[in-house]
Amino acid sequence: MKIEHFPSHIQAHLIPDAKGEMVYSCLACQSEFGISRLLYVCPECGSVLLLTDKRPERISAVDGKTWREIFDYRRMLNMPALKGIYRYHEFIGPVVPLDSVVYLGEGHTPMIEANRFLQEKAGVRFYYKNDGQNPSASFKDRGMASALSYIRYLIQTGMAKDVLAICASTGDTSAAAALYASYLQPDIKSAVILPSKKVTPQQLAQPLGSGARVFEIPGVFDDCMKVVEDLSTRYQVALLNSKNAWRILGQESYSYEIAQDFEYDLEGKVVVVPIGNAGNITAVMSGFIKFFEAGIIDALPTVIGVQSSHANPVYRYYLEPDASKRTFVPVAVKPSVAQAAMIGNPVSMPRVIDRVERYNALSGRKNVFVVEVTEQEIMDWELLANRNGHIACTQGGESLAGLVKAVNQGLVPKDATAIVDSTAHALKFAGFQDMYFENSFPAEFEVVPDASLVNHPVFVHPEDLDTVPTAEKPLSGEDLNRYVSRIATEIAGLLNLEKQ
Repeated sequence: MKIEHFPSHIQAHLIPDAKGEMVYSCLACQSEFGISRLLYVCPECGSVLLLTDKRPERISAVDGKTWREIFDYRRMLNMPALKGIYRYHEFIGPVVPLDSVVYLGEGHTPMIEANRFLQEKAGVRFYYKNDGQNPSASFKDRGMASALSYIRYLIQTGMAKDVLAICASTGDTSAAAALYASYLQPDIKSAVILPSKKVTPQQLAQPLGSGARVFEIPGVFDDCMKVVEDLSTRYQVALLNSKNAWRILGQESYSYEIAQDFEYDLEGKVVVVPIGNAGNITAVMSGFIKFFEAGIIDALPTVIGVQSSHANPVYRYYLEPDASKRTFVPVAVKPSVAQAAMIGNPVSMPRVIDRVERYNALSGRKNVFVVEVTEQEIMDWELLANRNGHIACTQGGESLAGLVKAVNQGLVPKDATAIVDSTAHALKFAGFQDMYFENSFPAEFEVVPDASLVNHPVFVHPEDLDTVPTAEKPLSGEDLNRYVSRIATEIAGLLNLEKQ
């Protein structure tokens, strides 16, 4: 649709310009720094950063109703740069020109309402938001589209060159980083550091296929993160973990999409996300805060963060009801099926604390909660969801288990509508499904299969059927007719089919 076909009062807003003014803001000492170079922590005090638009009047000059119209009409444009997360350009990257935007098909993932059976089991109406339908099959593409678009802008303006992008990962981050970096080669090359033997084969295959240099090291994700942090302080590399504030900006699009898909009515809504390295829950809260302050939404949804009992430092932190007595203590993680959430010292914890305080203050009540679930609950709910039409990963199982826990604890009203985050595609974690079906989980996972959820292929070869086809010797004539009839009869018996 062409610009002149849109309402006149919207036309001037449809194609955003790059006239924002952004700075890195330190959460601890409130110092501000320019964005002409990549920063990951405050040069003054070492705390993590958020990105702030120093020209908020560009947002406030447009009323909430008009913003809603702008985003709704942008849906109809055929410009690649505005098809993904940059539909919300003014809220995500107002300094990034459209010709710097990297769009590989990320964002605007579907929300699929659970069927009646699954909603009754969960005790509340809910949708899965399938972020596994992003290009690299996880939500990490949102942040990478933002971070790599900004780096591309730095390269185009001569502020950076010969960039090596690097990240630590439990799988999904490395896949997304390698994919987006490969699109921008030769200007950008990528390397990833993974904990040895703690990434699924499917996830390992992705950065290898994208051409990244892949390094496996002893330890867990937290150890990999320490290595890349050391590299980023001593060498010229671009860190692509969620310590990178541009990643957080891109992941805010998750909130904006939910708001738009619900026609900006978030009264009575609940958003459930796994915590992991805490970047995603930070982004979700930040996104809703921005839309609320701009008048685009009138209510802040309840946010439920979920952690496994095998990696639960944020849950433990919020067990103390008195904020003045809370102390964050990292934990030693145990093996978890929700590998992306198996993080004992989340990088974004200071951001979480800051955003939770702000979110609850704007809500006028406690509106962010953290719940803990077991590994057994994660696997059982993932498999049950996927038996009912979904493609949830283990983190999606963690989210659904967390929703059920929150309902049972009275944190979610029975008349609420929940949006449950499945952060990746189920196929990335098929190995855990195999272990469940084969009852081969190592003891430390603390998962015992529920027989009602176990499924196996059945080999059908009737004992009286001597002649069967092979690739080299296909059957024909009477032998083929007998083969087909006996196999069909055997399957009909196993399925208890009635004859016509």
